[in-house]
Amino acid sequence: MKKKVIGIMLGVMMIASLLTACGTKETSTKDSSNESGSIGKTVGVCMPTKDLQRWNQDGDNMKKELEKAGYNVDLQYANNEIATQVSQIENMITNGVDVLVIASIDGGSLGTVLADAKKKGIPVIAYDRLIMETDAVSYYATFDNYKVGQIQGEYIVKALDLENQSGPFNIELFAGSPDDNNARFFFNGAMDVLKPYIDSGKLNVVSGQKSFEEVATLNWSTEAAQSRMENLITAYYSDGTPLHVVYSSNDSCAIGITNALVNAGFTKDNFPIITGQDCDIANLKNIIAGLQSMSIFKDTRTLAAKVVEMVEAIMKGEEVPVNDTKTYDNGTGIIPTYLCDPVFADINNYKELLIDSGYYTEDQLK
Repeated sequence: MKKKVIGIMLGVMMIASLLTACGTKETSTKDSSNESGSIGKTVGVCMPTKDLQRWNQDGDNMKKELEKAGYNVDLQYANNEIATQVSQIENMITNGVDVLVIASIDGGSLGTVLADAKKKGIPVIAYDRLIMETDAVSYYATFDNYKVGQIQGEYIVKALDLENQSGPFNIELFAGSPDDNNARFFFNGAMDVLKPYIDSGKLNVVSGQKSFEEVATLNWSTEAAQSRMENLITAYYSDGTPLHVVYSSNDSCAIGITNALVNAGFTKDNFPIITGQDCDIANLKNIIAGLQSMSIFKDTRTLAAKVVEMVEAIMKGEEVPVNDTKTYDNGTGIIPTYLCDPVFADINNYKELLIDSGYYTEDQLK
């Protein structure tokens, strides 16, 4: 009987030993295959809306890149409703996400909810739009937004040959949404290039509407831009006064501007130079048709890949890659930022830039 009991005890000890060994092996395998620290980690990604093509692309690229790196991804779109975005972020915090990546609808509306994220130790990366007036923002990832405006302004200068032509050339200005911190960077970059020509009289803002407040477009709305352009045509151009240029900060505004001009009888032969940003499909079709001149290309694949690098560095406790520690103050201090370089697409280079790179297919632009 005593031998039997000893035998049972030895058996139990051997099973326990095997179970322990198996457990150790599983942990070791898990750790060795998780060099990025991504297993079991969740990244909350908050995008403003699905109504604009660019945010769909941003969200899709981010999700793909993060999942490829091994993270769980909670991707949410807020239908351009601030309350919805706040609620989505609250839910992500409650569900225990490890990092938040947020493209805000209104950069000044998230202070309260992000205070809770900070309290729970959840790092926040502001994506493409700086989140204002909160010390909960850890990092900012975007394109060089001032440079975006500079490129747009420089395109106008070259297209009109303002260095050599006396003008005057008539221009109207359309800036972005006043609740988007980026909108002022775009506008200021463009105006720093164009203002000397406006001051010299080579460029003439016929309406006299030159300040950001006068030319801002709430929510970057296509409808609002179209309505304002229609009013400008009626008030200043219905008598045959030529319109040579419309500075448009982005593509959703450019579509509205183009619609108004086409409806007013402008044709390819007398269509003004129109700038844009985002290289949306509808706008590229207009570029091909001669109804828009250019659009800034911000390759969201590049930005998504950089954000994944930032998330990885945060998770591994390493130095997060940034290349600007002076420019972006959100009201509580400078936010360490990574800036990607923008380029422009026009009729001369869109195929090489957008089709050959695999960003779009030719069929998408037909």
